[in-house]
Amino acid sequence: MYKKLAVLGAGESGVGAAILGKKNGYEVFLSEKKKIDTKLKNILSTEGIKWESGKHSIENLISADYVVKSPGISSNTQVIKSLKEKGKNVISEIEFAALHTSAILIGITGTNGKTTTTLLTYQILKDAGLNVGIAGNIGNSFSLQVAKMDFDIYVLEISSFQLDDIHRFSPHIAVITNITEDHLDRYNFNFENYVKAKLKILKNQSRKDFFLFNSNDKTIMKALEHTNVKARKIPISEIPINEGVYTKNKNFIVKLKNKTTMINYTNFTLSGRHNLLNAMAASTIASILDISKDSVRESLTHFKGAPHRMEKVLTIQRVTYIDDSKATNTNATFFALDSIDTPIVWIAGGVDKGNNYNPLLPLVRKKVKAIICLGINNEKLCNTFQNVVNILVETQSMSEAVKISNKIALAKETVLLSPACASFDLFKNYEDRGNQFKEAVRNL
Repeated sequence: MYKKLAVLGAGESGVGAAILGKKNGYEVFLSEKKKIDTKLKNILSTEGIKWESGKHSIENLISADYVVKSPGISSNTQVIKSLKEKGKNVISEIEFAALHTSAILIGITGTNGKTTTTLLTYQILKDAGLNVGIAGNIGNSFSLQVAKMDFDIYVLEISSFQLDDIHRFSPHIAVITNITEDHLDRYNFNFENYVKAKLKILKNQSRKDFFLFNSNDKTIMKALEHTNVKARKIPISEIPINEGVYTKNKNFIVKLKNKTTMINYTNFTLSGRHNLLNAMAASTIASILDISKDSVRESLTHFKGAPHRMEKVLTIQRVTYIDDSKATNTNATFFALDSIDTPIVWIAGGVDKGNNYNPLLPLVRKKVKAIICLGINNEKLCNTFQNVVNILVETQSMSEAVKISNKIALAKETVLLSPACASFDLFKNYEDRGNQFKEAVRNL
């Protein structure tokens, strides 16, 4: 008898889960509340997947043995509440994929730095000749790769939304880069709920597993006081420690498995303290997997970084334009502002997720000469910074924001797009926002 799988959401993760389910003999039904385009309909038809669009029919979902929920769908929506009330097993696409692979899983989460850490870890492992895939909140969905590929190791970038609905998911190596306020609109504006979601990555680990964490992050350290961690804890520190990883004289010192490894990072391509922490995490993962320090050092020297994360676009009349569109919260923007040593024209704004901008005030006073607000509702930004900078301008389009920044910025200054907000008011996503910025800069 076939098991029944219902998939909510026809995005990257939902379609991947449906295809994986079909491959493993499930009777699959995909439900999408929005309209499904012709291209996707053809894919679903080719795969033999039943679907509906424009609604979620509870009667078509209730008979499923598993319900896989796309991470973009909130647990507070009525269809999810109804399914859970009826005892349905609603799980994350990440969990569904993990149930169907025996590969080693490396799970990386955190408010900021998880994309860079994931990409760098993947680069190091791939350069070392390992059969490794990259998935999760980045690239093709984890489910689709399990269905179509055959990797020995997966490096997974995992968001809090993806962790919300895990029950058995257990990475061999788990990483939490940091935890700061973000997505509070999704967690009833309760920071503790968001912290708990991040810590779920540890839920099912055993003593054979590893947990890497930023020991300088006060939120993580406080949360760990009340968390039962079975995995071997490996702190990432900025000061010398007995076991874990720290920096000293342009080297990462990794103390692990009764051995000490020293990895020189002099030629690491990314700047900023936060990127050093990301590289420390990736290097420690490599050490756990017995990758040589020479191989790690070589990977560090040619790593390019994530698109839209402190990405230098052009220098025009000695003004540098930087795309940091991926900075969708204040902590990410803090790192961006902190890493720049020239006067800054800062393009900010978008959909506020419950942001507290006050931690940015000292850096803005010190470094920012002008703020260009880019969003439908800029009231909170304006109220916070209007008495801090001499120039504050509101705009409604990226081309306008870039043209104004070009008039304000002088030689040896920086124009920084680092919104500290989500992008969904004026753009499809942060990639669209970053690409529009790049195009506008090239059109100057």
